[in-house]
Amino acid sequence: MKSSTDLLLIFTRNPELGKCKTRLAAKVGDRAALNIYKFLLQHTVNITEHLTMDKSVYYSEEIWKNDIWKNDVYQKKLQNGSNLGERMMNAFVDGFEHEYQKIVVIGSDMYDLSKVDLEEAFSKLDHHDFILGPAEDGGYYLLGMKKLKAAIFQNKDWGTSTVLKTTLNDLTNRDYGLLPLKNDVDHYEDIQHLEAFQPFLKHLKND
Repeated sequence: MKSSTDLLLIFTRNPELGKCKTRLAAKVGDRAALNIYKFLLQHTVNITEHLTMDKSVYYSEEIWKNDIWKNDVYQKKLQNGSNLGERMMNAFVDGFEHEYQKIVVIGSDMYDLSKVDLEEAFSKLDHHDFILGPAEDGGYYLLGMKKLKAAIFQNKDWGTSTVLKTTLNDLTNRDYGLLPLKNDVDHYEDIQHLEAFQPFLKHLKND
């Protein structure tokens, strides 16, 4: 049920053993990687469920009716496309077709992200057509727009350090704003010194 002109898209993987955080799992193991991902999912729920805009969760494999994403808070949809760019573009297209005015997409594994950051992103879209949250690895952790620009989603080497740069090239002479630089969680080095993750890493210390 549409209740806002703002829409938050949350891209998530179904949390299954051996299928999430594979780069992290190479160091910490599949079980620890799954537990870390579930911890990050809960963090994403915590920072999004009380936001006032509409929210859609886009699952990677299948829609789960009974999980941490409450059915009365989140619309549940399935990602559609052959790569991340196509999947994000299709989600934005769907949002604009439902007449949302401002749409923002995030992943579900950003421990650095807060409720205030997300509110700021939508606020910045009052003054810019596009908004990006640059990640330390050369990608971005957040993308927002008021009108669709397909080039943003095309001809990208997804998952590499070139994504932010090539996306900004697409926005040359366009009105965009940037959020603060943040670190996402892809590798062991991203979390090895963070206190919140130490319970998941005990087995490494004991080896």
